[in-house]
Amino acid sequence: MDSDTLPGGDSTETRVDHLGRRRLFRRGRRMPVVSQAVGKLVADRPATADTIVAAPSPLQPIDLTDDAAVTEVLDLAVRVGEVVLASGTGVNDTTAQVRFIAATYGLARCDVDVTYDAIRIFADRGPRLPPASTMRIVNYRSLDFTRLAAVDRLTRRIRNEVVAPEDAHAALDAITTAPHPYHRWTATFGWSLLAAAIAALLGGGVVVAAVSFATTLAIDRSNRVLNRYGLPFFFQHMVGGAIAATPAIVLATLAGPLGIDVDPSLIIAAGITVLLSGLQLVGAVQDGITGAPITATARMLEVMMMTGGIIAGIAIALRVGSTLDAVVPPFLLTTRDITDLPVKIVAGAVAALAFALACYAEKRALAAAAGSGAAGTICFLLVQQAGFGPVLSSGVAATVIGMAGGLMARRALTPPLVVAVAGITPLLPGLKLYRGLNALLNDQLVIGANQLLAAFGVGCALAAGVTLGEWFDRTVRRPRILRRFGSLRRPIVRRIRPRSRRRPPPIQ
Repeated sequence: MDSDTLPGGDSTETRVDHLGRRRLFRRGRRMPVVSQAVGKLVADRPATADTIVAAPSPLQPIDLTDDAAVTEVLDLAVRVGEVVLASGTGVNDTTAQVRFIAATYGLARCDVDVTYDAIRIFADRGPRLPPASTMRIVNYRSLDFTRLAAVDRLTRRIRNEVVAPEDAHAALDAITTAPHPYHRWTATFGWSLLAAAIAALLGGGVVVAAVSFATTLAIDRSNRVLNRYGLPFFFQHMVGGAIAATPAIVLATLAGPLGIDVDPSLIIAAGITVLLSGLQLVGAVQDGITGAPITATARMLEVMMMTGGIIAGIAIALRVGSTLDAVVPPFLLTTRDITDLPVKIVAGAVAALAFALACYAEKRALAAAAGSGAAGTICFLLVQQAGFGPVLSSGVAATVIGMAGGLMARRALTPPLVVAVAGITPLLPGLKLYRGLNALLNDQLVIGANQLLAAFGVGCALAAGVTLGEWFDRTVRRPRILRRFGSLRRPIVRRIRPRSRRRPPPIQ
């Protein structure tokens, strides 16, 4: 095999095909710097769906007549589903993962019922054996993306290796009882950095970003103390909303005498965005779209109740400020534009990265989250600059983020939920919520209702766009082996030996 270099960096290569004929191939220019950068971004791992070869199912079948062994497998499946559901994953994905674990150990005929706070599984063991079932209640909601990624890797390991049920239980116990990878003050710094980045993204200056950072620091530490005493999350969000509005009122009151030109309403908007980012908006809309109305209704009700707590806390703070003759931060009907585009792109990337850091995401997921935040910000600003409204712009940006989450999940072994939720965080409608609330408090009912409905539309568009992007990844952008067979199969390698040319006999 010979190769020559052409002008411009391209090269030619002479190869012998399967018929023994010599052909000339041209290779494009290689860019090692770009390849290394992409490798660092995705942790230098090949696509998961392209490397894992599914073995015959089940890998390690259990004895279906052994009640203890069947119960052990069912308990393992629902415990995995508990971690996945508590992290905000949709019902369909949770059901698929629970059924996947059970089928790996030989319980292929299972019915799984996943609701908002419970997982039930029923296994059919044949006509001569009674069915086995178990149930687990999900009593908590956790934004621990490291735990979610670890459970995802455990699921892949169970599928690709011969892992005994007791070993899988031990690994799951180690995952669920492990401490957070970062200190709690690191998570607090992440939430505060998120607020400062949102303030910069909305056009606030250094003063607004600094005050937003300090305000969110106070919100997070206060809610941690209240959580130790078991205060319901509704009242914790109410306290958070009041804390978010108080510095804005103080700054609006002192801005005139001190001659400071700032927009204090952006501080409240940043605080609302931080409080909204921890809610399961994506899971609620995704369940409603994919045919799980009960769980979707429960999650949406929780989102609305927590949002109501935020609005109530802000309203109380504003009323108290008005009673004390303080200046209530005004609101201006402005829209996001492409002015200071580099600053806004960096702010969007930092906001997504800060949210992933606050949710204890792995290091490889931080870069993916920053990339999705920057991509979503660019798409939102460009689509809105083209003349479309904020709802459609948010939907398009969220679709791109959902696609990026699916692709990065293949490469970096990061669950798509991590990248998707972090990517849409900079686009949450915190400013619209405050504008609607302020308008309603000032008897501007039309403007208030318009802004609140716009905020609701933006939130639904973000969640629906993420769902559409993930669907596109799973169906249209699947690897060739999945598009051809529908599931992973062991590849068949055929080696074709080149045929030797028969020379004509010499003439005698």
